[in-house]
Amino acid sequence: MNDLAPRTLTTADDLARAGLITEDERGDVVRVTARYALAVPPAVHDLLRNAEYAPALRRQFIPSPQELESSPGENADPIGDHAHAPVKGIVHRYPDRALLLPTLTCAVYCRFCFRREDVGSQGVLSPAEMDAALDYIRATPAIWEVILTGGDPLVLSARRIGEIMRALDDIPHVQVIRVHTRVPVAMPERIDAGLIAALKSTGKAVYVAVHCNHADEISPAMRAACGRLSDAGIPLLAQTVLLRGVNDSVETLETLMRGLVATRIKPYYLHQLDYAPGTGHFRVPVEEGRALVKALRGRVSGLAQPTYILDIPGGAGKVPLTSGYVSAADDGSFAIEDPSGNLHAYPTRAE
Repeated sequence: MNDLAPRTLTTADDLARAGLITEDERGDVVRVTARYALAVPPAVHDLLRNAEYAPALRRQFIPSPQELESSPGENADPIGDHAHAPVKGIVHRYPDRALLLPTLTCAVYCRFCFRREDVGSQGVLSPAEMDAALDYIRATPAIWEVILTGGDPLVLSARRIGEIMRALDDIPHVQVIRVHTRVPVAMPERIDAGLIAALKSTGKAVYVAVHCNHADEISPAMRAACGRLSDAGIPLLAQTVLLRGVNDSVETLETLMRGLVATRIKPYYLHQLDYAPGTGHFRVPVEEGRALVKALRGRVSGLAQPTYILDIPGGAGKVPLTSGYVSAADDGSFAIEDPSGNLHAYPTRAE
């Protein structure tokens, strides 16, 4: 294997030179990356070079020809972001909270991403677009919480992050700022004093939600990065996606949740995979996911229990996949009740 250059791998040739794919796999990766973005930063490559870690992480980060296969129900906008975007950079689905997407660039591109048709294809919001997005938040007093997401907002410079935080600080009705990120896993060196100072340059409550799907992602560097955030007084949450071949066993979920809690990260959501194009090979049926969550309840304390959640296709909102929201339908699907009391059919199987 060739030595890794300290840079992000973004092409099939890069992966081949780094020994992450074979020459036989190269053609498939070229075809996949013609449609979906690829980025494997040095921290992720270091994990992939470790034979013990590689299987679960390779499946998440190395392109597969299965990504070009379509499954019924898949949609380029699986949770209805576009229908709830009043201006560019804003998604406002719930009255009291809104997403602010300052960039659609990520440190690493997950092969199951629900925004995979958009991420990597655009950079940051222009100054005019950012002003319009912030003006929308200013003009909407119901917005109590702003969620910075994307893309990954922590790929931005500390200066730009600080500007966004201070702008939100000046909006009286915004009380909570939540940051969704993969950076502690994918680029932990970015969590430095300058970035932490930028995150804290506001008097609002700030939470950081870390995307982590497998215990092998909790590297020493990731633990240290999260420790710097925790030591600075920033509470950490975790979001996990339930993925076939990655974390679809109760033993794997138990190890992950224990690892997160030991890293001072509270498990928040376990997401049912969205119906994004080319992700069928990752999908775990809901009834299997519910059984896993039930089994997890008997193995770990409440600190380590995430909420098993579904973002209802089309934009009807998130609901827990518990008996109060889910019932079996006659056709073998599930009936999902949204927060407004409306029912939606949801398939029980991936096919």
